[in-house]
Amino acid sequence: MEQKIKQDIVIGYNIRKLRKRAGLTQEQTVARLQLMECNITRGSYAKIEVGLANIRATEMMALKRIFGADYSEFFVPIPDQRKS
Repeated sequence: MEQKIKQDIVIGYNIRKLRKRAGLTQEQTVARLQLMECNITRGSYAKIEVGLANIRATEMMALKRIFGADYSEFFVPIPDQRKS
């Protein structure tokens, strides 16, 4: 039986927030990822933003550079997740 890891922080929400802060569309972000040798489509990227797909470490490292962000910004709890 396959088990899945439940995310306790929605990384996709933070990625979307960082992308918007950078003033980029999903298409522009994916184009930059592809230039950095990340093999990803816009559809796959969109699934990451909505939490339907996991992000690869290489993609997160590239997004950090693209967005000019710190890693900590990928792991900020969204408001309704702070109730632990």
